[in-house]
Amino acid sequence: MKILSLSILLMSILSVVAQNSAVQNAAESELPSCLAIYKDLHTHPELSTKEERSSAIVAKELRAAGCEVTENFGKYDKPGWKCYGVVGVMKNGNGPTILVRTDMDALPVLEQTGAPYASKVTMQNVEGKDVPVMHACGHDIHMSAFIGTARALQRLKDQWSGTIIFVGQPAEEMVGGARAMLKAGLYNRFGKPNYALALHDDAEIETGKIGVTEGYCYANTDAVDVIVKGVGGHGAYPHKTKDPVALSAEIINAWQTIASRENNPLDPIVVTVGSIHGGTKHNIIPDEVKMQLTVRTYKPEVRQRTLAAIDQIAKGCATAAGFPADRMPEVNVLKDEGVNATYNNPDLTKRVTAALKSAIGDQNVIHKDPTMGGEDFCEYSLPDHSIPACMFNVGAVDPAKIAESQKTGAPLPSLHSSKFLPVPESTIRTAIAGMTAAVLDLAKK
Repeated sequence: MKILSLSILLMSILSVVAQNSAVQNAAESELPSCLAIYKDLHTHPELSTKEERSSAIVAKELRAAGCEVTENFGKYDKPGWKCYGVVGVMKNGNGPTILVRTDMDALPVLEQTGAPYASKVTMQNVEGKDVPVMHACGHDIHMSAFIGTARALQRLKDQWSGTIIFVGQPAEEMVGGARAMLKAGLYNRFGKPNYALALHDDAEIETGKIGVTEGYCYANTDAVDVIVKGVGGHGAYPHKTKDPVALSAEIINAWQTIASRENNPLDPIVVTVGSIHGGTKHNIIPDEVKMQLTVRTYKPEVRQRTLAAIDQIAKGCATAAGFPADRMPEVNVLKDEGVNATYNNPDLTKRVTAALKSAIGDQNVIHKDPTMGGEDFCEYSLPDHSIPACMFNVGAVDPAKIAESQKTGAPLPSLHSSKFLPVPESTIRTAIAGMTAAVLDLAKK
């Protein structure tokens, strides 16, 4: 009996070793082609709701990998916007249904990486303004690894059974693409998954490693527009005006007390004014100033209290400055651009972590603390988290640069920076191996 048990154990170990070897071989084999796709996508980025070329590449590659593909899936509430969602279904007998998602959109950032394949693209945003465009958040890495994963799973069909729904999602940066695809009946048409998986490249983790967070990992995000109204006039006679520029400065400073004086220090809050515009000339006090805020929280009650405080403080500062009742600031929380916190199901995350460690080595899978970043991947698990979901982070930084940063104290370029550039080869290789291993474990025969 002991000999039989040892024999079964040995066979199991050999099976795992063989599978991990197959995963690594598949990732290595797909790397040259996926690297070429990555550089092409990086050179030709597209803004949210404009992902026509990118989605066509994703759709073409999913078809070549053996998927049944549906293009232009999803519908936005905004008239005139086209949803470039892609859904590829790979069937392989009976088993669980697993959703694997990539995002596809880029950002209005002028690239300054100096890479030979750097973007020089400009295009019109949804407001009709010409802006530079860059893959400053690594969605080009995501798409390339996504394609490599589809190819690898097609190649390894003898090792899994079930259905994989590959989702190429538009408009993640605008927090609308996932919602648009779900509202269009993603689960009704293609089936409700048993699990949802995604990855994101990471600007703080060295290449070859993967960071995992159990439980909440990305924050609630809210977009807030504020109009500070004033009574304009000549800059030489400020006493005859109500200056919205000076009032805006006071409001911005006062908002920082939400985190420092109105909130439990153990509950994280971020209130960032990302855009402020007012005035046309040196010597003219304008009638209004417009600001755009991003607000990050985790707890629902902290979220509501913070949004209420933003409005209260703005109006309180205006009242204290003697602004009339009909010139109070307007605070508008953009409901369509808010997203809930992303939750990594603990049981699923433990299972994915084990698969990742088996595929790339225990020492290469590390714990990652929750961040104040936002992700609409949370939409796929539904508001009640009834679909277990897990998103992991793939290191994208040269280890030498991390060591230099730690030595000098100079910060690394963050996501959304004009100078953020992943190390593509090892990042894509690790991403393909990690996601392929995770899917194989969940759908193993």
